[in-house]
Amino acid sequence: MFRQVKSVVRRLQHLRYSGPQHAWRLKSTSAQERALQYQPGQSIHGFTVKEVVSVPDLFLTAVKLTHDQTGAQYLHAARDDSNNLFSVQLRTTPRDSTGVPHILEHTVLCGSERFPCRDPFFKMLNRSLSTFMNAFTASDYTMYPFSTQNSKDFQNLLSVYLDAVFFPCLREQDFRQEGWRLENEDPEDPASPLVFKGVVFNEMKGAFSDSERVYAQQLQNKLFPDHTYSVVSGGEPLDIPDLTWEELRQFHATHYHPSNARFFTYGDLPLEQHLQQIQQEALSRFQRIQPDTHVPPQPTWTSPREDHVTCGPDAMAPDPSKQNTVCMSYLLGDITDTFEAFTLSLLSSLMVAGPSSPFYTALLEPKIGSDFSSVVGYDGSTRDASFSIGLQGMAEEDIERVKGIIHQTIDDIIRTGFEEERIEALLHKIEIQMKHQSTSFGLSLASYIASCWNHDGDPVELLQIGEFVSRFRRCLQDDPRFLQDKVKHYFQDNPHRLTLSMRPDEAYRHKQALAEQERLHRKTRALSEHDHQEIYSKGLELLAAQSEPQDASCLPALQVSDIQRTSPTTPVNMGTAGGVAVQYCEQPTNGMLYFRAMCSLNTLPEELKLYVPLFCSVITQLGCGSLDYRQQAQQMDLKTGGMSVCPLVIPDSAHLDMYEQGVLLFSSCLERNIPDMFGLWSDIFNSPHFKDEDRLRVLVMMSAQELANGISDSGHMYAMSRAGRSLTPAGDLQETFGGMEQVKFMKRMAEMSDLSPVLRALPRIKKHILNPENMRCAVNATPNKMSSAVKDLESFMEQVARNRRSHQTSRPTIVERPIEASDASRKLVSEVGFQPCQVNTFYPMPFPVNYVSESIRAVPFTHADYASLCILARMMTAKYLHGEIREKGGAYGGGARMGGGVFSFYSYRDPNSVQTLSAFRRGVDWARSGSFSQQDIDEAKLSVFSAVDAPVAPSDKGMGRFLNGLTDEARQGHRERLFAVSDKDLVDVASRYLGFGQQTSGAAILGPENESIKKDPSWIIK
Repeated sequence: MFRQVKSVVRRLQHLRYSGPQHAWRLKSTSAQERALQYQPGQSIHGFTVKEVVSVPDLFLTAVKLTHDQTGAQYLHAARDDSNNLFSVQLRTTPRDSTGVPHILEHTVLCGSERFPCRDPFFKMLNRSLSTFMNAFTASDYTMYPFSTQNSKDFQNLLSVYLDAVFFPCLREQDFRQEGWRLENEDPEDPASPLVFKGVVFNEMKGAFSDSERVYAQQLQNKLFPDHTYSVVSGGEPLDIPDLTWEELRQFHATHYHPSNARFFTYGDLPLEQHLQQIQQEALSRFQRIQPDTHVPPQPTWTSPREDHVTCGPDAMAPDPSKQNTVCMSYLLGDITDTFEAFTLSLLSSLMVAGPSSPFYTALLEPKIGSDFSSVVGYDGSTRDASFSIGLQGMAEEDIERVKGIIHQTIDDIIRTGFEEERIEALLHKIEIQMKHQSTSFGLSLASYIASCWNHDGDPVELLQIGEFVSRFRRCLQDDPRFLQDKVKHYFQDNPHRLTLSMRPDEAYRHKQALAEQERLHRKTRALSEHDHQEIYSKGLELLAAQSEPQDASCLPALQVSDIQRTSPTTPVNMGTAGGVAVQYCEQPTNGMLYFRAMCSLNTLPEELKLYVPLFCSVITQLGCGSLDYRQQAQQMDLKTGGMSVCPLVIPDSAHLDMYEQGVLLFSSCLERNIPDMFGLWSDIFNSPHFKDEDRLRVLVMMSAQELANGISDSGHMYAMSRAGRSLTPAGDLQETFGGMEQVKFMKRMAEMSDLSPVLRALPRIKKHILNPENMRCAVNATPNKMSSAVKDLESFMEQVARNRRSHQTSRPTIVERPIEASDASRKLVSEVGFQPCQVNTFYPMPFPVNYVSESIRAVPFTHADYASLCILARMMTAKYLHGEIREKGGAYGGGARMGGGVFSFYSYRDPNSVQTLSAFRRGVDWARSGSFSQQDIDEAKLSVFSAVDAPVAPSDKGMGRFLNGLTDEARQGHRERLFAVSDKDLVDVASRYLGFGQQTSGAAILGPENESIKKDPSWIIK
């Protein structure tokens, strides 16, 4: 996966740790205490301990080691967390845009010395209980991480990862499949035209169909023109065909060596065990080399530069006449200066984050553009950090005006500085982020330290966040102009500044297609008849290899017997506050309180439903009570960990045509701020501001732009949503709230010259939603704070009750389900007259790849067949669809999933469309034929249970019960049904629910113009 590590704007937000969990795993001493027993200079399995540091802020002990024989660097973070993580990171610094590190990342996962079967990486997804498995290619490093809660699983995965990275097969056939190849369009027809194929080739074509990605890549290339950052590490599609198999193998030999590696382990498993396995299975076979992968600092310019690029027009843009982007990007300091990097990251947040920030006020509020440029704020993912600020969605004639505003805002910051309360709000946010417990802390930690460590910075020093905060405060006390002087040095007086503008070109995609055709022509015009025959033969060989059953017996695997037969229970207490049902869940939340409220939409008139996502987006951003929107945002930062509202559609677990519709309120805070948090909610309920049309327009434009930008990254989700719309009432509403219908609705609102009708709709929605009569709440907190939280919640409800107005309205055409005693606070509805039907929808999109889905009406969660369909979806993905859609078809991904009563097929960044729909159908035939083994079933069960048993943070405990009404008993019943699924069950459900003529289905495609679809009357063209 190509990861352009650009959104490190708020780097610390990724670093949230999980406090002590899973006490049953703990020995007589904690993992941190055991790690403190190591001594610098101590030798352990070929490694020498260099440093042992306690990091109390993060409840961990860091042990830094070096491998004696190769010089490989190693960091172990010992914590009482059962979700153990391993990663190995290589510094990969390409000097061209052929995508060699990205293609290599894919190819090393296609078989290795000990595990020569094709695609062991994807096969291990179904042979383990991993909580995470993936690989990432950044601009200057490649990382291979996994995590699991099972110690045997950890050792299995470690063996596979070590062998893949250091001893891969790197077969030419794998390079051709994953990277690029010339092949007949129909591999079995030598007369069909030659085309470019390959998973990475198609992935990057899809990635660069996103104008935001194009801009971010060009900005980096032009700001750092003198070394590895001047090229595209993921691969420029037109340059990828220049890469040869031999060059790939050579890049591996020089870059994938332990002397160029950084190993990271995290969790409560013993360090010695990791070191012994890594030494025995990999490092003992290497000697130290000088890999020569060092990235030099970017030479600084003596004067600023300007440049311009083009992109394709966006049909979903909020204002089609305003699709220009301009941004100023500044070269900052070396990221290995950890305190300076910390300071600049905070400074960036003060400059751009939130409505009180200077650049938000100067650039967004005048409504010159729709949102900040796609790259904004501090970026520490490169050797030298950078800061970028600009606008997208603007008119070309405003570019010079925006440049002037940026310069003027910098001058203003130097003159006036920042309010003390804003600085405190930012430091409070860091405190919250350090307190909040995450289930993926190990992965967040690995990502957080990756860039700095990659350039030989000190990863342990980077973890001393509490010390950084203290030092930052001292700097502010010692020098009141500390931050202003930084702004002057890095921005006003900095000659290394790039101003990059981008405008749409109507012919952009046509030019791209012509360029690809010319590239293809150059590759093919010199081919001899023998070359054509060889290409045809290799195509048949690859197709045969992809179709051949694979023997995966060489791979390690857990057994179904390794899965716990019962899942842990979560005790909750039920009560009321001000007449509202409340679920109380006592958890070790590390001094945090988490509040949720589900507010029903049952009384909301149908014509207001489309406005609900907008209402949710703006209700916490318009101001409330005595606070304007800037003051409200500041108080939220000072007193909470965030306050959000989102629409929620919850299919009923027992009835396919019933569901719950509502909005979910969520907030968190430190225990000392509980009264302030509920005070803010009280003001939002009782006196929200709905009069500022200028403010609303800014929020509407930002929301519309964000939705438009997100389609190319999440096209498969939009396709699945649309395909399932006509199958269940819940699916219909989900499409309304979060599908292409909502994208188009927001685009229409962004185009409105007068938003006063929208302003008038918002208070009407508020009366129906923010009403205690239609609410239920949940609180997760520590036991010693729960009683005081109950009092504050009671006070909040009483304030709301005193101020609410009576509003009886006619109800829409819905019927509430009879309420069971255990389910008394949930209000389920069914739409009168809903009839499932087949609807096929095609959305022509300016992409060179497709997103395809077919969805089938199935059964609800508690139905006896639901578990079988879950196992079937996972097994079809791994054993059939992956090979057909990704390996043969060249899509980046594809598969099947079961959820919400609907069985869905999907593909992602897919060069095919109708062919993929045929692959879905063939997958059903494969399942109905019973062409699978008991091992296949067991592997699918392992994969499903890895999700069922994924770790749950204290903040989220009990949420299944609160949101879905699922008791521990209901979850255990589902678990037992999963265990019991047999081969007969799978064939049976495949025939009864998925077989042709047996099902009600819908389909959707988002992609380029498609003549065959347009000629098919069964498709609706949007």
